Amino acid sequence: MEELIKIGRAFVEAMQNRRGIAHVDELYAEAAESVEAVVPPGRDVRVAKGRDAIRAKREDWVATHDIHKLVADGPYVHPPNRFAVRLEAEVTQNASGRKLHLREIAIYSVQDGKIVREEFFMLPN
Repeated sequence: MEELIKIGRAFVEAMQNRRGIAHVDELYAEAAESVEAVVPPGRDVRVAKGRDAIRAKREDWVATHDIHKLVADGPYVHPPNRFAVRLEAEVTQNASGRKLHLREIAIYSVQDGKIVREEFFMLPN
């Protein structure tokens, strides 16, 4: 369980320090998957497969949003291999100027010391 807590804390710290892109190489397995609750606007798939695809997804999100606030709370551990993080963000979509207050829970599965799957659960409007 110590390794799970260490990985979860490293993840939360990276998000709080706005290192959400840089930490992908450190914490994610090469074949990791990222599963959104729904197909995000402007995209055609819910699942990003592979560390490079997860990094690209985050780079695209940062490039298309102005982030005013980002809170990552946790980790909430579920031994032997999962942890959850509560995420909250206030952003403005660059293209539309629309301001959004986003809240979601993310569940992370860990194997061999790396995140192998993340699943996002959204709070409906």
